[in-house]
Amino acid sequence: MNNFTLYNPTKIHFGTGQISHLTAELKSSPNVLFVYGGGSIKRNGVYDTVISNLSDTHVIEFAGIAANPKYEHLIEAVEICKNRSIDLILAVGGGSVIDAAKFIAAGAKCDFDPWLLFTGERQLQDCLPIGCVLTLPATGSESNGGTVISRGQDKLSLVDDSLRPKFAILDPEFTMSLPVNQVSNGVIDAFVHVVEQYVTQQPDTKRPMFNKVQDRYAEGLLMTLIEEGLIAKNHSQDMGARTNIMWAANQALNGLIGAGVQHDWSTHLIGHELTALYGLDHACTLSIMLPAVWKVRKAEKSEKLIQYAERVWSVTEGTIDERLEAAIHKTEQFFVEMDLPIRLSDVNLGEEILEPVLEQLKKHKMTALGEDGGINLSVVRDILQTALD
Repeated sequence: MNNFTLYNPTKIHFGTGQISHLTAELKSSPNVLFVYGGGSIKRNGVYDTVISNLSDTHVIEFAGIAANPKYEHLIEAVEICKNRSIDLILAVGGGSVIDAAKFIAAGAKCDFDPWLLFTGERQLQDCLPIGCVLTLPATGSESNGGTVISRGQDKLSLVDDSLRPKFAILDPEFTMSLPVNQVSNGVIDAFVHVVEQYVTQQPDTKRPMFNKVQDRYAEGLLMTLIEEGLIAKNHSQDMGARTNIMWAANQALNGLIGAGVQHDWSTHLIGHELTALYGLDHACTLSIMLPAVWKVRKAEKSEKLIQYAERVWSVTEGTIDERLEAAIHKTEQFFVEMDLPIRLSDVNLGEEILEPVLEQLKKHKMTALGEDGGINLSVVRDILQTALD
């Protein structure tokens, strides 16, 4: 296990009725920018519930956050913050809304174009505080410091601990009106977050299970997401499943299971380019690219894939090759059961995507992906070819 420093200052209010904490959390923030997406929170009653807890706060609303938040829209909110003395950004929605709030919070304190934070040309020095009310569990953005924003055909990320929300309200009841496809997308997003921190190359050590604590946490999260994800998909009003998914998705990317271990993230980074270029749902890019990454990198990841097969899928028999194949096959089978695509052909894409994706990765200087930097553009080409059919 590598040395690490772990700090997560987000206060989480988890469970039914926890929106009652909102008033107290905002008592020192007289001017709040209330950020949300489309009309779903108005249709399902979440908007009214939130507003009823904002009676002592001056609120400016900023609506219409897209599923992939757009710089061109968010920069308007940055100007509102600067001109209206906003004290805190309140995000009500899923990961995209919370990511948008993080961009706005950072931009409000910049005397330069905040996009330069995402290109790496400038460093974040300060930001407004953020609070959130989660309605779609998936990204873990409610208690991590990451945000992903799109500008034209560029989809870039920024990670900084100062962007972690000060508080997050997680009420599973707020997820009960979600369409099944959004539930499935959230489960798969969280699932891939876990494996990108878990199915990696083992460190050079003779002692097995070197990252035992993180591995066991990760395996428990994966098993929970598989079990509860299928229940939520097939029994949409099962409150227990929604509760477990909400907490598992948070734990998947709050820093805990990734502390002291290697991270991959190649699936996410290739997937971001597919979303930016072709408009695919984020979760669909993950369900397509993850099996392809594993097939191409099977030798490098063999030890952890075998462990994953045994501990998550109970695959204990067969040759090493057979168990490796089973690990990948069972994962694909789960994605299909959750109604997610597993091939580019499933979303009507073919070889025409190869060069544009490679060019985008080159443009973004993402030419050494994976936990060891071993996924160069030639390997990415192999991965994309593998994902074709």
